[in-house]
Amino acid sequence: MNRNYKSEYKNYHSKPKQKKNRAGRNTARRIMKKKLGNSILGKDIDHKDRNPRNNNKSNLRVRSKSFNRSRNK
Repeated sequence: MNRNYKSEYKNYHSKPKQKKNRAGRNTARRIMKKKLGNSILGKDIDHKDRNPRNNNKSNLRVRSKSFNRSRNK
């Protein structure tokens, strides 16, 4: 069965809360790139408290994609 990306966006990703969460994750990535440069390429930025809107520097850390994505399930 193929994924229906248009439907996923319509029903989940387009919601205001999800847009704010995505903006928070993008902001975190920009903060860490400014701090660490290109050493974050191929890595994820992890929010220690799992709140994507909390972008305090003490709450952010660089993790491998596999570690970060398995942790957040």
